[in-house]
Amino acid sequence: MAELLSDAEVTDALTGLPEWRREGAMIVRTVELPTFPDAITVVDRVAEVAEARNHHPDIDIRWRTLTFRCSTHSEGGITDLDVSLAREIDRLAAS
Repeated sequence: MAELLSDAEVTDALTGLPEWRREGAMIVRTVELPTFPDAITVVDRVAEVAEARNHHPDIDIRWRTLTFRCSTHSEGGITDLDVSLAREIDRLAAS
């Protein structure tokens, strides 16, 4: 099981993830893509990674805008699993 990160650890992790912000017990990023199909492609790629890791973000799809929310629900907050997934989402959103 993953361990919850302390507030200081979350703050440190977010310095390396400048597009992400903390909202309570989760980290959140909004991404805007050029087109709706581009947004869905990113969602598909994130879904593949999430399924392989068995760690899934909450994803809100609004036309070309995606909002990702990462939290380890079984632990009740933010863990290294969320930080690692956020890095991967950043990589996929940039490609």
